[in-house]
Amino acid sequence: MEKLIRKIGLVAHDAMKQDLLEWVVWNSELLMGHKFYCTGTTGKLIKEALQAKHPDVEWDITILKSGPLGGDQQMGSRIVDGEIDYLFFFTDPMTLQPHDTDVKALTRLASVENIVFCCNRSTADHIISSPLFLDPEYKRIVPDYSAYTRRLDSKPMVEKAVEKAKSRKKK
Repeated sequence: MEKLIRKIGLVAHDAMKQDLLEWVVWNSELLMGHKFYCTGTTGKLIKEALQAKHPDVEWDITILKSGPLGGDQQMGSRIVDGEIDYLFFFTDPMTLQPHDTDVKALTRLASVENIVFCCNRSTADHIISSPLFLDPEYKRIVPDYSAYTRRLDSKPMVEKAVEKAKSRKKK
């Protein structure tokens, strides 16, 4: 039987990095063998902590850019591409983030793609302790947005644009 590998995104605002780091180390045995995508500093700290606790374990960690420098968008891209099915994003509810629009876009994509998503330690504890976390039968329901992507198919927009451009050139 093939080993279950969850693809997990790990992100934390500065004030929450310690909390996420402690959570990852506390749950390291359950997290072994899974694939991780982390934003910049968070990823470096997690990799260092996991290697210190389990020096003989080969951790599969991809470190992206820092969140405000594009890492949030890199994470979002991976979510859209189906490369992440769990996002643990420990957000700081007390501090306005300079890259708040990126944070909102990332959380929106997690919802759009229907991946498991949490933004605090209590929710993370419930997710990782759920029997579904280690259940190879569990697969998220991938939303069907085909009606949305085809919403303009019946509208002759291209023809109208081309015709309008041709008529302007004639004048």
